[in-house]
Amino acid sequence: MKISTSTLARCAAGLGLSLGLSAAGAGELPKVDLARAAEISAARCGLCHGIDGDSSSPLYPRLASQHHQYIAKQLADFKAGLRKSDTMASMATDLTPEEMLALGVYFEQKPTKPRPTRDVELAGVGRYIFHRGNESSGVPACAGCHGEAGHGTDQLPRLAGQVPRYIEDQLRSFNKRERTNDNAIMHSIASKLTELEVKGVAMYISSLE
Repeated sequence: MKISTSTLARCAAGLGLSLGLSAAGAGELPKVDLARAAEISAARCGLCHGIDGDSSSPLYPRLASQHHQYIAKQLADFKAGLRKSDTMASMATDLTPEEMLALGVYFEQKPTKPRPTRDVELAGVGRYIFHRGNESSGVPACAGCHGEAGHGTDQLPRLAGQVPRYIEDQLRSFNKRERTNDNAIMHSIASKLTELEVKGVAMYISSLE
């Protein structure tokens, strides 16, 4: 499911924020050096994220099926110091823009699968917030920007099947303003989520295909 930039702008307007996004054209994946990407993945990415990006660790995000533009942007931000991580900064420091894009395409082509739900009631809380938000606290539905299936857009990350602990950590980082390399919408949203909602949303997201 693709969400237009105008839809994202309406989400932002509802929060009194500005996205600062540009339209991205749909189409085939760009031609890149996949052999070089596989080489880099085996040497650097695989230990934490899994050789095909399908991380089984509770600490590291899945890269498989993620949008290539998003992966390339995050690598560039780690390299530039716009997103903070000593580990990722060292991994990205000598990558060229072409290699970052190649890694993005490499991982986007890899399949992933949903995680089994360990707590049905907690996931139910997350399902409600994801699809309907929380009107009383001003939390908008996650699906409004990331899509009903959590597949995101060219500008926003795919969430479906993501590691729940990673989702929790990122929401807390947005809330504390420790992560500032992406748009301010997530700062506003994360600050309004309760801890129960954070855990519920993360668990529900991990169960999506």
